[in-house]
Amino acid sequence: MNAANGGELIEAKVITLPLLHVVGYRIEANVAEFESGLGKDTYRLLVERKAEIMNRKNENVMLMQIYPMNDDFDPQVDRFTNLICYEVSEQADVPVDMTSHTVTESKYVTYKHKGLESELSRSYGYVYGDWMSETGNEPKDYDFEIWDERYQPESPDNEIDLYIALK
Repeated sequence: MNAANGGELIEAKVITLPLLHVVGYRIEANVAEFESGLGKDTYRLLVERKAEIMNRKNENVMLMQIYPMNDDFDPQVDRFTNLICYEVSEQADVPVDMTSHTVTESKYVTYKHKGLESELSRSYGYVYGDWMSETGNEPKDYDFEIWDERYQPESPDNEIDLYIALK
């Protein structure tokens, strides 16, 4: 199953990932609060302090979003947990002001967003809306993005890999 994404056909794929440990900053905010600069400021701070995070697996920053599973939840209005973090191979001492989080092995639908970061809602809308209803899958209470060397939020060449956990 695929959808138009920035003029290109992108395929949504279901994969299984093993247990995942992350370390970074926790922010309780809705989408508007996060996008008002809170997310970018926290991202910069995390990158500045990355040497303090032991057992980092790579240079990719992750944004993990954990949602309350209420029927009336609206991420534009309601606050939820945002973790701006790095994946670590094993838990170690967590730097001051940071937190650690672990998710168990899970199935995910993965989808590549191409285009400006401000257009991400289009990709999330497709996966959480059309793709879920067409495939009969249901989301768990979290998803994450990987911001690697292709992450250029203000550029049309920006690419972000989305991972939505499935029940």
